[in-house]
Amino acid sequence: MTQVLQTIKSEDLPLSSVFQAFYEVPAYQREYVWRQEQVEELLHDVNTEFVSADGGPTEYFIGSIIALGKDNQTFELIDGQQRMTTLFLVLCAIRDRLKELGANVPETLSQQIAAASVDDEGDEVRRYRVELQYEDSQGVLERIGAALPVDEKQARTRSVENILRAYATARTFLQSECPDASTTRKLHGFLINRVKLIRVQTASVAHALKVFETINDRGVGLDSMDLLKNLLFMHAESAAFEELKIVWKGMVDTLHEAKEKPLRFLRYLIFADFESRQRLREEDIYGWLRDHESQTGYRSDPLGFARRLARAADAYVRFAGGRNVDGTVNPHLENLRTLSGAAHQQFILLLAGRHLPQSVFDRLAEELENLFFAYVITREPTNTFEQTFTQWCASLRQVRTLPELEGFLASHFAPAKEKLAVRYDVAFKELTDESVQRYRLRYILAKLSQYVDLIAKGEHGAAGRLGTYINKTVQIEHILPQTPTPAIRAAFEPTEEYGIFVRLLGNLTLLEKAINASVGNGVFADKQAAFKQSDFLLTRSLAGPVQVGQNTSYEQAAKHLKVFQTWQGEQILQRQDMLRELAFLVWDMPQPKRALRG
Repeated sequence: MTQVLQTIKSEDLPLSSVFQAFYEVPAYQREYVWRQEQVEELLHDVNTEFVSADGGPTEYFIGSIIALGKDNQTFELIDGQQRMTTLFLVLCAIRDRLKELGANVPETLSQQIAAASVDDEGDEVRRYRVELQYEDSQGVLERIGAALPVDEKQARTRSVENILRAYATARTFLQSECPDASTTRKLHGFLINRVKLIRVQTASVAHALKVFETINDRGVGLDSMDLLKNLLFMHAESAAFEELKIVWKGMVDTLHEAKEKPLRFLRYLIFADFESRQRLREEDIYGWLRDHESQTGYRSDPLGFARRLARAADAYVRFAGGRNVDGTVNPHLENLRTLSGAAHQQFILLLAGRHLPQSVFDRLAEELENLFFAYVITREPTNTFEQTFTQWCASLRQVRTLPELEGFLASHFAPAKEKLAVRYDVAFKELTDESVQRYRLRYILAKLSQYVDLIAKGEHGAAGRLGTYINKTVQIEHILPQTPTPAIRAAFEPTEEYGIFVRLLGNLTLLEKAINASVGNGVFADKQAAFKQSDFLLTRSLAGPVQVGQNTSYEQAAKHLKVFQTWQGEQILQRQDMLRELAFLVWDMPQPKRALRG
C-alpha cells in the first residue's frame, strides 16, 4: 500500500491551470452519460457562486478527477470525464455566446479549448484540450470545439445525443443568464479563476484505478456496473484493454437496447450463478463481487469474466423477449412475459438453468410459468419467492438431464405448490375483474380458453400460441352487461347484488372483437347467438352443448364445460366454480388437501 501512495500526486487547481493540459478519455472508459439535469445543476451551482461573489475572492470546488500522467502536457482520464467533457462544452458555449453577441473571443479562451503541442516526431499539431477516444463519440466533440455544424443526417449514438444536448443546454443557459458580452466575459473569468477541482495524478493505470476504487468504495456517484468495469480493467493486462472494452460495451448495449436494467441483471446473475445466501441490494453488488473473487475469478481472468457476463446478458435479454438462448421462440417464456409485468424474479431460475439442453429447458420454463402464476394469483410477496428461487439455484445448476430436472421439480416446485393450494383455491373462488391487473386478467382468460381448445384442436394450430387469445382482435366480454337496461337489472336475481355478480370471473369470457360489436348490452338469450360464432370453445359453450360428433377430442374438451340455459347469479357462481376447477388443470396445481377430505 505504501508503494501505491508514493506514486500519487494530488493538486488543488483552478480551471485555468487544469485547461493548460490535454486530457484523453481512453477507449475503454464508459461513454458520456450526463443528462440535461446534471449539466443544468453544474451550471446553476457555478452561476449561483458567480452572482454571490460579486467580484470577491469566493472559490467554488467541483470535485476531483483521477488521471494518468502520460507526459508533461497530457493526461489519460481514469475518472472525471463526465465533468471534464461538460466543462469543455461550457467553454465552447461561452466562446460561441461571445461570437453571437458580436464580441471578440479572448485568446486565453481559445487556448483553453484548443492549443498547439509537439508530437513524437517533433512536429507541431493543434489539439483539443479534451479528446474522446471511444468510437461512440463519432468526433462530435471536435466539431463543437472547432465551431463546425454537426451533420443532422449522421447516425447518432447515445454519447453523441448526450453531448449535443449538454452543449445546447449550456448555450440556452448562457443566453438566459448572460444578456451581454460583459457578463459573459465575467462569468468566464469566474469559471476559470475561481472554480477549482482536485487533480489526482498516478504513474500507472492500475494505480489510477485503485485510487478510483477507493474514492468510490461505496458507489458514491457511480453504480456497481461502473465500479465493476474499472475493477476488471485494474486487473487486466493492457494488451487486453481493447477486447475487454468491446465485450463490456456489447453487454451494456445489449441490455440498454432491450430496456433492461444492468444492475438488476447483475443482481439476478449473482443469485443464479454463485453461492449468495445473503439479501443483496443493488448498491451492495460491487462489494459482493469484489469480496468473492474465489467464486467469480475476475482477478485471474478479467476478460473471461466479462465474456461470461456478456453471454449471460444475451441469454437474459432473449428470455425477456420470450426466446430461448439460441433465439428460438419459447411459448412459456412469451407467457411469462405477458404475466410478469413489473416482476422479474423468474429470471433468477432462467439464468440458473440456461445451460440446460433445449428440451429440458422447455420443461423448466413450463413449470416456472405455472409456479410463477400461482405466486401471483395468491399474492405471494415478490421478495419471498425471490429468496426461494435464489435458494434453489444451487440445486438447479447441477441438473443436466430431464430425469434430473423432474427430480428437482418434485423436491422444490411441488412442495411450494402444495403450500399455495388452499390460497389458490380461494383466489379463484373470489376472483373478479378488479382482483388483478387488466393484463393479468386477459392472461387468465386466455389460458383457460386455450386449454380447452388444445384438448379439442391440438397444439399445432392457432391454439398453440397464447397470442391467439391476447391481441387487439379479442376483447373481454361481460356476459351479464356492465351497463344493463332497467329491464335486465330488474330481471336479475339476486337483484341487490347485481354489481357484485357482474364483476366475477364466472361472468367473463373472451370474444372476438368483430362478434362483440354486435352483442351490445342485450339479454343472455340474445347474446347466445353471437357466442355460438366464436372460435373459442369456452365461449361457444355459452350458446349450448358443443356438438361435434362422439368420442372425439371435442367431446373430451366438452367434459370440462357446463351448459347454461339462463344467466342469473346461480349460473354465474356455477361457471365460476367450473373455471376454478379448470384452473387447477391449466396451471398443474394440486387440489388442496382440505378439499380432498371433504
